[in-house]
Amino acid sequence: MLDGMFSFVLLDTRDKSFIAARDAIGICPLYMGWGLDGSVWFSSEMKALSDDCERFISFPPGHLYSSKAGGLRRWYNPPWFSESIPSTPYDPVLIRESFEKAVIKRLMTDVPFGVLLSGGLDSSLVASVVSRHLAEAKVARQWGNQLHTFCIGLKGSPDLKAAKEVADYLGTVHHELHFTVQEGIDALEEVIYHIETYDVTTIRASTPMFLMSRKIKSLGVKMVLSGEGSDEIFGGYLYFHKAPNKKELHEETCRKIKALHLYDCLRANKATSAWGLEARVPFLDKSFINVAMDLDPECKMIRRDLGRIEKWVLRNAFDDEEKPYLPKHILYRQKEQFSDGVGYSWIDGLKDHANAHVSDSMMTNASFVYPDNTPTTKEAYYYRTVFEKFYPKNAARLTVPGGPSVACSTAKAVEWDTAWSKLLDPSGRAALGVHDAAYKEKAPASVDPAVDDVSCSPAHDVKRLKTAVSAAAV
Repeated sequence: MLDGMFSFVLLDTRDKSFIAARDAIGICPLYMGWGLDGSVWFSSEMKALSDDCERFISFPPGHLYSSKAGGLRRWYNPPWFSESIPSTPYDPVLIRESFEKAVIKRLMTDVPFGVLLSGGLDSSLVASVVSRHLAEAKVARQWGNQLHTFCIGLKGSPDLKAAKEVADYLGTVHHELHFTVQEGIDALEEVIYHIETYDVTTIRASTPMFLMSRKIKSLGVKMVLSGEGSDEIFGGYLYFHKAPNKKELHEETCRKIKALHLYDCLRANKATSAWGLEARVPFLDKSFINVAMDLDPECKMIRRDLGRIEKWVLRNAFDDEEKPYLPKHILYRQKEQFSDGVGYSWIDGLKDHANAHVSDSMMTNASFVYPDNTPTTKEAYYYRTVFEKFYPKNAARLTVPGGPSVACSTAKAVEWDTAWSKLLDPSGRAALGVHDAAYKEKAPASVDPAVDDVSCSPAHDVKRLKTAVSAAAV
């Protein structure tokens, strides 16, 4: 019956029995370990177990452990978990109302709060719903009726520009935070220590979030709302353009949600918690997930012939002509992964830094040094060396998932396009022919003709899609 984000151990002092449990999606971190003396350990951070436990694992989300029963069992059993294909017709009003409830539910607070605003669809919708609610709620009178929003990026990045526009539209008190590639590189070791992973995508995105959280906390803000989870639920990553049918798309969204605790949830929680900041994620509300995952996945399919871009079901639900939630071009802005949106030169700078520290001979022998989850790029190898310095035990490296990935896909979805096997990069720019600023050396200077066709996109989207890639600093 618990509805929220949590991880806890509950002790019955009468007989010293206990249960440990973690929330449905794994928003809050929890690890479980076993000592040589037969002891069982629990911690919200892996680093607390690495000295005392011979083996430890990431506690699976939606599960509980009972000392009496002696094992794990799943308490969260939603209909979508079986990955069977749902058939409920698309209801935009239901989507909109259930999301608004999810956002408002997370505004129960007595501390100063704000919204992480990247200028993308998800965070912009969160900010818009919060802004509307504050205008008529008593919390507005308590803290002032203006919402505070926060965005970080390299100077001139896509996110900074879009976030400023959304903030101006909503009338928020906007805080635009800048960082340099060097500042990000200097923070890498600290970031990996805190987030406890060597996953490339997670580290790329965690670093700016870590730097932003420090600045937000220094302003006295204690809680922020964030847009994590939407892409997993609605098939919003650009690689979903290649989904062959609704069955494959639905199964991939299920796989992505089940793995969120190892990626975006881990990043959002640990990058903020490192500075004592709490991040809340309305898209991962249990009721909202049930509504969104019960939809016939046909309506989530990206259909250019019908003018449907990624996350069309969500965009359309908030496309209100009479009382707009957002400007049209923001509502239909192309998906931009956070590590790309903060500035394309961020990822390029990370690759250059790794190339300077990892030699070709190191890569040649990578499979001998790291037989589990062998790094396939110099960037991945560099992160792995930093991770192993802090977490040398085999149990630690096994808490991080592996396998090929392109544009944040699972290993299974890489099979959707044979060209991806040549460019396994989690950046959104690896979705060649889809991303407006795809990797220059692999893609033509202009957008894929298939995307450029006027019949493929909503009218207000066509002009933006026709913009040449050269406009973006790749």
